[in-house]
Amino acid sequence: MGGAVTAESLSPWPVPPPDGYTVDDLFTLPDLPSHAELIDGSLVFVSLSPRRIFDMATLYLLESGSRRTVPDHLLVGREMTVVLGPRDAPEPDLFVVREEAVRSRRQISFEAANVLLVGEVVSPDSEARDRDTKPRKYAAAGVPHFWLVEMAGDEDHPVVHTYERDPVTQVYALTGIHHERLRLSVPFSLDIDLATGPR
Repeated sequence: MGGAVTAESLSPWPVPPPDGYTVDDLFTLPDLPSHAELIDGSLVFVSLSPRRIFDMATLYLLESGSRRTVPDHLLVGREMTVVLGPRDAPEPDLFVVREEAVRSRRQISFEAANVLLVGEVVSPDSEARDRDTKPRKYAAAGVPHFWLVEMAGDEDHPVVHTYERDPVTQVYALTGIHHERLRLSVPFSLDIDLATGPR
């Protein structure tokens, strides 16, 4: 005879524990969709709606441009989990991490202490998380630099807002809004033409 029918047994998704999920749960729960994130102990799944060409092309533009000039001791990547705390493990669109943090080719996450920069491309289905929730959490976890990328203008070109963490207030301060060119000296020298837009 089968057991009693409960809400848990009828649900296709795991029912969260009373205190929410932990990072350990994120890495061990079976059958989670790819690119699941953990925010405030809640699982967040990437939208199943098609991703815009803007998002993919902009990420390629920023990733390839960063790879050209990043120092040897740093690694540029995208869409991997960054553990900020026991109940927070988002997956930034773009990140720069210290090379010594790479321990294995099977590695699936990085600790915030080893991350120098994170970037988020604002998507229609994640605007509040990209503009508010994630930046606050990245800053609180000590990630020194943050980029927020928006679509703008008649040409739908990328605009990059760059931020640096104030060690006293532990929040991000805006250091620039880049429409035509992303030219920086920190956290490393960088010069990316944004005016032509992603292709």
